[in-house]
Amino acid sequence: MIEEKTEKKYNVDEVVKKYNIDLKKLEGEQIRLAKTISLRDSMDFSEIVKIGGISNVFFQNKIISACVVLDSNLELIEQKYHSEKVRFPYIPGFRAYRELPSMISCFSEIEDKPEVIFMQGHGISHQRLGIASHFSLACNVPAIGIADEIVNGEIRDDSVLLNGKVVANVLHTKVGSKPLFVSPGNFISLKSSTELTRRFVKEPHKLPEPLRLAHRYAKEVMKEVIQTD
Repeated sequence: MIEEKTEKKYNVDEVVKKYNIDLKKLEGEQIRLAKTISLRDSMDFSEIVKIGGISNVFFQNKIISACVVLDSNLELIEQKYHSEKVRFPYIPGFRAYRELPSMISCFSEIEDKPEVIFMQGHGISHQRLGIASHFSLACNVPAIGIADEIVNGEIRDDSVLLNGKVVANVLHTKVGSKPLFVSPGNFISLKSSTELTRRFVKEPHKLPEPLRLAHRYAKEVMKEVIQTD
């Protein structure tokens, strides 16, 4: 995800007041939805055929969501994007409410749906409901969250613990680079999430290939849109 503004530039209280957002209501919704998450594998992921990646970029007041679908040999099958005006501000812990509408619209345009999808962000390693979990529940597809840092919990060896439970694995995919934090979103176990991430990283890159290509495609689309505006 590429975001023009950072958390440091925001006064959350002022933003919440400006947009008249009921954070308690949204927290309640996140907690309720989190109770419906399944961490059981919904299929035998060793036999997976189609893998997806979705990435978002921001410019001005717009968001572009780009989705790619690859086969098990990491060859491109399909790619689509969706662009719309951003209608929800950036608030830490509530990222899905800002990005999910565009992501859902983009994913709905994909004809050859993937059996699992990677995205940048958290799954169950979120304190309530990560964007990978929220997306999975909304689109009924197994999802894996790939994060560059951990906001909640503590790292012990190669695991991330939150409230006494292992919620993510620490995965070193590129020598000299910081690790990835892999957490399941829904319909998939932590073990399978980690195995698939490792399987679909293509040297010399750090990210799993579906997410890397989705990220690249999103940036290409953004350049084209800017040039035509």
